[in-house]
Amino acid sequence: QVQLVESGGGLAQAGASLRLSCAASGRTFSNYTMGWFRQAPGKEREFVASIQRTNILPYYADSVKGRFTISRDNAKDSVYLQMNSLKPEDTAVYYCAAAQGFGTYSESHRYDYWGQGTQVTVSS
Repeated sequence: QVQLVESGGGLAQAGASLRLSCAASGRTFSNYTMGWFRQAPGKEREFVASIQRTNILPYYADSVKGRFTISRDNAKDSVYLQMNSLKPEDTAVYYCAAAQGFGTYSESHRYDYWGQGTQVTVSS
């Protein structure tokens, strides 16, 4: 089992920045691809970003490319999502997820473990 706990959400104005963190515990963190997803009210959960075990080849949804940066620190068992130039449409609950494998996955069914989520609200 892998336990994931997100933090860093909150209220921000459009154009501002937030940094989300996800702390993992349980099994060896460096064995997992890590991803961030989000779910807005009334919408399905959608992929945001993912990163391989070795911190290379991050993969982003088109909607956040150039504004968000995913990174990980395997020594701290943590993954981060730096969100810049926030827009009201970024408002959602953000989830951290872990997947076994070697790729950078955008499909939610690839992920085996999920955090409880952290709310991000962007005002215009």
